[in-house]
Order: sequence, then C-alpha cells, then structure tokens
Amino acid sequence: MDRQILTSCGVGLAAVYVLAKSDRELRLTEVLEDAGGRHQTATAAYALTGRSPVADACRNGRPLWLTTEDVVGYGLQGYAFAPVPTPVESLDGTAPGGIVSVGALPLGGEASWMGCLLVVSRAGGGFSTDQRTLLALYADQAASGPEAAAARDTVRTETAPQFGHVLLPTRGGCFTLTLSTGHIDLDTAVLDLFDIPPEDFDGDVSALLERTAPDDVPALMSVVDPQQTDSDRHLAFRIRRRDGELRWIGLRCRVMADPDGKPRRVLGVAGDIAYLRPTADDVSLIQRLSAALSGATTTRDVSRMVVESLRAPLNADRVAVAELEGDHLVVTVLDPPEPDAWPQSWRSEWRSEWPDASCHTLPTLQKALREGHVSLWPARAELEPGLEGVGPGGLAVLPLPADGRMIGVCLVGWDSEHRFAAGHRSLFTATAGIVGQALARTHALDAGHELATMLQRSLLPRKLPELPGGVAVARYLPATAGLEVGGDWYDVIPLSDSRVALVIGDVQGHSAAAATIMGQMRTAIRAYAIEGHPPDVVMAHANQLLVSMDTDLFATCTYVDLDMEQGTAWAVRAGHLPPLLRLPDATSEEPEIEGGPPLGVITDGEFPMTQVSLVPGTLITLLTDGLVESASLDLEDGMRAVRELLAAADPADPERVADLLVASTRQRHDDVAVLILRYDGMRVLPTRARWAVWRLPDAVMHARRFTARTLRDWAVTEEDDAVLLVVSELVTNAIAHTSGEVGLQLTLTGNRLRIAVNDASPRAPVKTASVDWEATGGRGLLLVTAMSTAWGSVPLSGGKQVWCDITLSPRDEPTPGTTSTPEPSTTPPMDSR
Repeated sequence: MDRQILTSCGVGLAAVYVLAKSDRELRLTEVLEDAGGRHQTATAAYALTGRSPVADACRNGRPLWLTTEDVVGYGLQGYAFAPVPTPVESLDGTAPGGIVSVGALPLGGEASWMGCLLVVSRAGGGFSTDQRTLLALYADQAASGPEAAAARDTVRTETAPQFGHVLLPTRGGCFTLTLSTGHIDLDTAVLDLFDIPPEDFDGDVSALLERTAPDDVPALMSVVDPQQTDSDRHLAFRIRRRDGELRWIGLRCRVMADPDGKPRRVLGVAGDIAYLRPTADDVSLIQRLSAALSGATTTRDVSRMVVESLRAPLNADRVAVAELEGDHLVVTVLDPPEPDAWPQSWRSEWRSEWPDASCHTLPTLQKALREGHVSLWPARAELEPGLEGVGPGGLAVLPLPADGRMIGVCLVGWDSEHRFAAGHRSLFTATAGIVGQALARTHALDAGHELATMLQRSLLPRKLPELPGGVAVARYLPATAGLEVGGDWYDVIPLSDSRVALVIGDVQGHSAAAATIMGQMRTAIRAYAIEGHPPDVVMAHANQLLVSMDTDLFATCTYVDLDMEQGTAWAVRAGHLPPLLRLPDATSEEPEIEGGPPLGVITDGEFPMTQVSLVPGTLITLLTDGLVESASLDLEDGMRAVRELLAAADPADPERVADLLVASTRQRHDDVAVLILRYDGMRVLPTRARWAVWRLPDAVMHARRFTARTLRDWAVTEEDDAVLLVVSELVTNAIAHTSGEVGLQLTLTGNRLRIAVNDASPRAPVKTASVDWEATGGRGLLLVTAMSTAWGSVPLSGGKQVWCDITLSPRDEPTPGTTSTPEPSTTPPMDSR
C-alpha cells in the first residue's frame, strides 16, 4: 500500500466507490492493498438502496464503523485477511471469514457526496478513536482533491469512472501534535513533504514552521495554537524546500480536548496539493495579482484588483466579490457595475452601492462556502436563478479562505459556453487562497473606514415611506477615496394634509464630526418639519441650531414642501444645489430657486421660499455635489449631464432612473446622495371641513352639530354615532385640559375618515391603563381606541394634534354640488394649526 497514512492507521485494504449517474449504485474505482502479498478483491458495485456498509454510510451521510461482530451481523463473513490457497480472496461474502474491522466513510460534504471510502483492518476490535479521526480527515482530503473533483464532474455528466481511476491522494501522511509540549509525532511522508531529513528532525513542531512561507505562518499558527476544540479545520499553505522550490501543502486537522474541555492534542493529515502549482500563464496571472494586492489597504482595493486581474485575462463577463458576515453576503464589488448586467433577484435587492445577498437564497454558494472547495459549473448547469444568470455559459465559485475559515466568495461567470481547462481549478484555488489572505490582512486597515460607513448609514433612513400620490427612491454611495466618513444625508418626511417634505443636505468635510453633525441636522429638520413649520422657518431654526453648536463646520441643504393633492411645492435652498425636474414631455429643467446662505454661517440668515408647480408624471430630483462635480468635472457640465440623463430616462421606473444616475460614479472623492420623487397626483382627493371651537359651556354641542351636518353632506350615515362620540371625547379633553385655541378638522379620503383636534398644549395625551368603576374620568381615550381604527398624537408648533381614523362602510356618493373640490393653493404652507 503506497498511502502511508492508511498503513499508519492499521488499514490492510482500502476501496473507493463512486456514485453512478443513475444514483442507483456505487461502483468500485480503486483498491489499495497491504504489502503482505495477500491479494484481495472488492465487490464491483453496491446498490444504493441495499444493505451494506458502503450504501448505509452514503445514505446516512456519516462514517460507519464495524467490529467483527457487526460485520457478521451484516452477513459479510468474507471480509477476511487470513491467507488462503486461492490467489484472490473475495470481499463479497463468498469466501470464509476472518477477524476484521470495517470503516465506511462518505466522500464529500452534505448534499454533494460522490461516493464512499471503505477501509478494512485485521484488528477485530475496531478502529481506535484516533484512527477514526485520522481516517475521517483523510476521506475529507481525498474528496477535495483534483481527482475527486474530476470524478464529481464526471458523475454530473456521464457515467461513474471506470476501475483504475485514481482518487486517493498519492502523497501524504498523518501527525499528532501535543499542544502542551509542542512535540509532534508524524509519518516519514510528512517529513518528505516538508523536505526535512528524518535524522535532522527532533520532534519539535518549530521545524515545520521554519519551512513554511512567511506569509503563511499566521495561518499555520492557528493550528499550532488553537482556541477551539472538536472542530475540523483545513488550510492550504506554502513551504520552501531546500532547493528553493515553493510547494503547496494541504492540511486537515481536528483539535481534541482534555477532560476539562481545553485543547490538548491536534490530529491531522497533510498532503501534497501539487495541483495548485500553476502553469506558466497562470504564474504570470498570480504574480500580477499578488503584486497588486501587496499595496491594497482596503477591502475595496482588494476587490477592485481581483476584477482587474481576472476578468480580462479569463475573458469573463462577470466578476463578483463578497465577504461573509454570518449567513449574509456583503458584496464589495460587481463588475460590470450596471444593475442590468446581473440577475433580477440581485437587482431587486439593489438599495445602495451594491445589492444585499443572503446565503439562504443561494444554496449552491452556501454549500461551496461550507465545504471550502472551488466549484466549476459548465454551461446549462442546473443552478438557482440567482447564480444561473451570473454565468449561463459557465460559472466558477471560489470560496476565499483565511485563518482556517471561509471569509468570502468570488464568482466568475461567462455568458457564452466556457470549457474549463485542467488547470483552471488549480488557478482558481491558488487565487482564492491569495485573495482570502489579502482580505484578512486589510481588515485591520479597513476597520476605520467600515466603522465610519456603518455610522453614516445608520444615520440615514433605512426605508422610505409610502406616499399618497407619489413614489420616492434614494441612493447613497460613500466616497471611494480616503478612510473618512462624509456628511451627505437625505430624508422624506410625511406631513399632515397630504403634504410631504423632501430634504437633502451635505455637511462640510469628511470626518466623524461631519457624520455627527449630519445626524443632528437630519433629526432637527425632521422635528421642525413635523411641528408644522413652513420651509423657511424650518431652515431658520436649523441654521440657528447649527450656529449654536460648538463646531466650525457648516452644512448646505435643499428643502421642498410638496402638496401631493395640488402638486404645489415650496422650495428653500441653503447654499445647496437646486432640484431638477424631468417633465412628462421628456424634457428637463433646472427651476430658478432663490437661495440663502449655508446653515451655520450667519445667525440671522434668511431663506426665501420659491413656488414650483408640478404636474402628474414629473420627476423631482434632489442631489449632492458629489454626483455632478469633481476634479475632472465642472459643476455646470455635471448638472447638464444629469439633466440629459433625466430627459432620456423612463419616469415609470424611478428605481432605474436612480441606478442610472449613480452608475457612472465609480471613482468618488466625495459622497453621493440622490433623492427622486415621481409625482403622480392623488387619484382620490380628500374632502375637508374645519371648525373653530369656542370655549363656551355648549362648545361640545356645537362641535357635534357641525360634525353631524358635515357627515350628512358626505353621505356618512352608518358610522355617525361612533364619529360623534369620538368628536365629543376629543373636544372635551382639549377644552378641559388645555388653554388657548382649539380646532376641529374632518378629512374624508375614500372610505377613511380622519378626526383631528388641535390645541395649544404640547403635552401628549396618556391613555389610562385601568379605570375604577367609581372614577368620574379617564374613559375618554379608551372609548376613542374602541371606536377607531388607529389614533395618535403629533406635535405642532406651540401645541399638538390628536387624531384618529375610522374606516367607513361602502356608501353612496354625495349628490354633485354638496361637496367642494379644493382649489389649487398659491399660499405658502403655514403652521398647520
């Protein structure tokens, strides 16, 4: 037997069975015998559904260990090693039995096993725990080698390999490392791999570390000094032989614990993975990639260099790199960067610079990450849609290893049919190892930038609200140059009376301080807007707030208050770019918006408002200067380019428009923020009625009478009692618990009636948790809750508004003329009180 590891584990015979394409039987492809002259022959095939150690291990997906008694129980007395006169002794139960132990180990991971390794020992008591561990690691090593990969590809397309096809690694051995002393017991085959003469080896693991390439020593140290137990680890590293040759070694090991649960020993197998030695062309490619990655300081740099080094030399159509965080993939680069070049499932998750991805939606990729092997999929392979569209003509999935685990994945795809050459797997495996280690090395340098980006993203809206009469979309891209965070922000703020505020701004500089000011300004502007202030007052308050802060930074901002019913917008600029309009006639324009100073510069700055009228089908676009201005692009040229793109875009798909705007911003020295709203107009215009409540003894009665008249005009009859009760309770609370003006407003939109009462007290109402039967108050909000679909309270300038919604049953439309349609307003938005 020429595989020393098998001999070290007491194996007298090893047989490999590979699954046939029919999935109905396992066929013998390779047999290894001991050197004692005892010739054996194994059964040629086993039915997958039959009862045998090989079939049972494959079906269960875990190793099966049998002692002599267990073998007898299977009815396989012919598993014997006693010499017999015949030149061949059968393993199918036809020859007299002997004392043996059997192990059957599946080859391959979950859902992708390709066959089984059968090992037989003349020791009847079974394999020891250490032997079982080493043989299991050896089986994993055999299943990950190039011969096994070729056999797996053959199984997918043809019939199982014929007898004589070699799958087991030809060079390698096993070792046992005692962690407390650093002493390592190993086969001479392992010493041969490291090119260490046996007479020069003193049993200390440091001798192996001395042979290891310096860049790969940290990875090997994770095995020598492990932190976890009972976990299988595998890695590929390089050693320098005495003649200067650089050779790849594959290692698989398991950390064993002592009774206290602490790491005690490491059992492992090592093998020569010479298939990672690239060809002359591959050497050039890997050298260029290694040289480029040596200067990479960020994850973004590594990803970009991978694209530049692989896509053109391999004539690939797509390259993607993503890091693994839990069960989620964080995409770091896609090339080409246009969303249309990627599958629909990717485009639907494209909310920022790159789309989000989950391993659960890509089982093929999830399996490759779990097993850590390069997967090559030919044209027309059966893959999930999320991967099939990446490489319809061929797809390479490269798990990226580092520190004994998978930290990411690289995808290389072709549109036309691509035939993988014999060296492709070697090239991709070597590339994956280099890229994985480069990513791990840059993580420390990249931590500051990632933290800053995460900080900024956490300060931006996670999701834009749904709007009546329009659709809003946004894009934010951080700067690609530098490690500091920027201060760009955007917001969409629903206001009362079917109004919405669109906000975009930029704080000076790129720093954590800029991000902090950005978060404070966004929160302040949102609070001022919700209070009901008009746009000029919102900007004035935000300006005074920033001036009062202890900072030298200033901010620019554009604020648009849009009436979704009438299409009337009031815009304010504080040193920021004006909004751009894309009209329904496929033209674009830059409206003249009178501007004010940047926020935080002048204490008493004035911010005049400008009215802009929109018609249904108009796109209004707010942006920051990072999109239209750079060292190589003048502001005027950038604005002109955006207008031309808007004019040619399809307003029916604002998501697509936003993607087109940011698609050309690959190298950015400034952040980019874009906010687009498509104004559609409201299909059902609300009908409103208002009543000023006088503080008289019969004020509630007058409010009820006004409400009853209005409900009759609006043909609301079935819910009138509930509405009158709610009006009574809300008006009573406002008069009893506040001072100043009280207003009642009724708004009918379709089958929803909103009742709102404004008062001058900023204190929000509190619903009593429990009310005693003898109490004289505290039941008002309980009745409002019972009668309404929803209720709440919002702050207004100098007071608040308590509102509730009541869903109405279908009703007859009112007679024409009994209600009035609101006329277009040319009055700037005022305090909603």
